Amino acid sequence: MRKTTTLLFIVIFALLASSTLLSQQNNEDEKFQKTLDSFFDELWKFYPTAATMAGYHKYDNKLEDLSSKSIEKRHDTLDKFNEEFVTKVDRTKLSPEYQIYHLMILDAVESEFLKHENLLPWEYNPIFYNNILINCIRSLLTKEFAPLDTSAKNAEARLKALLKLIKQAKENLKTPPQLYTETAIKQFPAISDFYKTKLPQLIEQAPAASKSKLQSNLAKVIPVLEDYQYFLQNELLPRSTGNFRLMEAHARLVRLTFQNDIPVQELAARAKADVNNIRREMALVSLPFFRIMYPNLILEQITAQRGEDETQQIAIKGVLDKLKGEHTTKDDFLNKIKTISEEIKSFITENQLVELPEGSINIKPMPLEYQGITWTRLVSPPLYETSDDFSFEITPIPDDWDEEKTTSFLEEYNNFLLYFWTVRNVYPGSYVPTFYTRQNASLIIKMYSNMPLIKGWPVYIEEMLVKNGFGNYDLRLRLNQLKYLLRGAINFIVEFNVHESSWTKEDAVAYMTRKGFQTQAEAERKWNQIILKPGESAYAYVGFQEILDMEKEYKQLKGESFSQREFLKKLLSYGALPIRELKKKILE
Repeated sequence: MRKTTTLLFIVIFALLASSTLLSQQNNEDEKFQKTLDSFFDELWKFYPTAATMAGYHKYDNKLEDLSSKSIEKRHDTLDKFNEEFVTKVDRTKLSPEYQIYHLMILDAVESEFLKHENLLPWEYNPIFYNNILINCIRSLLTKEFAPLDTSAKNAEARLKALLKLIKQAKENLKTPPQLYTETAIKQFPAISDFYKTKLPQLIEQAPAASKSKLQSNLAKVIPVLEDYQYFLQNELLPRSTGNFRLMEAHARLVRLTFQNDIPVQELAARAKADVNNIRREMALVSLPFFRIMYPNLILEQITAQRGEDETQQIAIKGVLDKLKGEHTTKDDFLNKIKTISEEIKSFITENQLVELPEGSINIKPMPLEYQGITWTRLVSPPLYETSDDFSFEITPIPDDWDEEKTTSFLEEYNNFLLYFWTVRNVYPGSYVPTFYTRQNASLIIKMYSNMPLIKGWPVYIEEMLVKNGFGNYDLRLRLNQLKYLLRGAINFIVEFNVHESSWTKEDAVAYMTRKGFQTQAEAERKWNQIILKPGESAYAYVGFQEILDMEKEYKQLKGESFSQREFLKKLLSYGALPIRELKKKILE
């Protein structure tokens, strides 16, 4: 009887302890969530255009205020939230999920500090203002989320505020890097066209009570926009002498965006080793082709005269040069990508490699106002809305390219490499991991998705396709897939040597063209991306390496019951968490 009573007491005590712990977690979770909601509200208050695009409509009648007073106030607000998240939230009392969210919001606050202390986009990036100018009005009048008269009144308020914003832009912008200003200038005709041509058409659909006010305010905005365009070209561009290198800020940036488990030093060592290993494998694939394509050149003699490394270079480049002539045309480039996307989707589905989202993604040309930074853009549904309406935008081959430059581009993205470019950049690309992340109920995971994971996932799929017989084991496909795999390691190396060292454009382009077999035009395009979007060029390599490590450890955990399909499903099921946190969950 005594033993029974003791056992019952232990059970009751355990239940009470568990209930107390759960109650503490719930209370701390609620307190944290309340602070988190306040943080997001203040974020959208400072960036009202981004808020509208995210589906948060509290500040639809406001426009960004980028006066020094407003920016200082925002910095003080960040200080306040940083203190609240660090000192007023007891992380040990949070539930396991909220502990992860707590780590994520600390990184998010630090990222905002990085903007205010190092990046200063309102002072050194005219593209920052372009994004506001093109989206602040369009986001209100092209979406049905409020009565038309409400959206019209909000658009009227923003049109009035545009005069002040443009004045602030001219006062704030100091000495941006030259490429930033050049890109902003190239985008501006699309912005001008929106206000002069498309917005008047949208205003015609507005209620009569708002139409005349909108037209009157627009008439005031257009000459100010024209003056601002003149300012960019004739005043800002001549003084755009700023340093594009982030230096110490780059290390801070990659720490906050990589959220990696593998140390950066080890990733750098892996990248250097991969460049040599992948080139060696490319040489092995190239040898039989080279002997057929160049029967008069004896590789053994070349090796004796010029060494093994130079022989590899000659063999690989020689074969790639022969294959690059098989490519689509400029006019059919987009349709070719759509066709390839369907082929890839069918192969993955038929071979049950990955569980893909139902439906298809709309692939279309990228509007001019977004061009010049990246070649592609995934457009996701607003964060606060429930929708599966994704689209994918691809920069059309520019009309002002001459025949030589156009041919060079098409040869780079020939019929063999284009398959793997599509896998990584279009379908399944970042779309599939982003889609599953958007299924997660947590706003913070949607807001601050780990981009190396999202960009590294399709690289892993790319390898899967080849090893499962995509393209009937065609070695021409394999050679170009290896070339594209090589590009990821090279991008990582160039990223760090440009922003944390002293590589010039000539250094970077020479490395990409020789080591990576890229065309001059492609290497120059990548240089631009590394300058304009620091950190992003390294995402794919970092994420791929982390996934490989997770797979290795997961295999050891599961033993003979390991399933690659099941591993990938689990990998995507948590959303794009910070890699260090995702790895813990995968291996639980």
